[in-house]
Amino acid sequence: MRNNHVGQIVMNESTIADGVTKVARELNSRYHEAVVITVVPGGILFTADLVRQLTFDISMDYISCPHTPGDRNNGSTIVYHDNIGIKGKDVILVDDAIESGGTMKRLVEHLIENYAPKSLAIATLFVKPGRVEIPVEQFHAYIMDNDDLLIGYGMPWENKYRNLPFVSKLKI
Repeated sequence: MRNNHVGQIVMNESTIADGVTKVARELNSRYHEAVVITVVPGGILFTADLVRQLTFDISMDYISCPHTPGDRNNGSTIVYHDNIGIKGKDVILVDDAIESGGTMKRLVEHLIENYAPKSLAIATLFVKPGRVEIPVEQFHAYIMDNDDLLIGYGMPWENKYRNLPFVSKLKI
């Protein structure tokens, strides 16, 4: 893998692991059972790390809505099959991060309007300061200082770099 776009490391593997543990502790204190819905593909790594630390009963599903990082006006199609049946259940929507928040807000609205969960919350490793308001409970480990474009740990650039075990600034 060429790392031409890997810039300054913002979160190393240890910082990520600490963040996952923090979010897992918060969720463990709040839930007894929930459906975890992973936003794919970005949320796969965080979800895998997170669910192994959850101590309550979970069912798992996935949702997709391709987007460009930083795009607040994502109009792409939401793909969700409701494999578990979330009506009347506590649901945790899991992604790597909330960057602009536009896509996450659309996903939340879609699930609430079309599937009537009992409750819906979001769990992410971090959020960025310039994000839009999303009116559901949110669990995250970190708030970033700025809106820099980031790659690694699920976040891509040109459909690459998701598999980096750390988060770095994008170097163009």
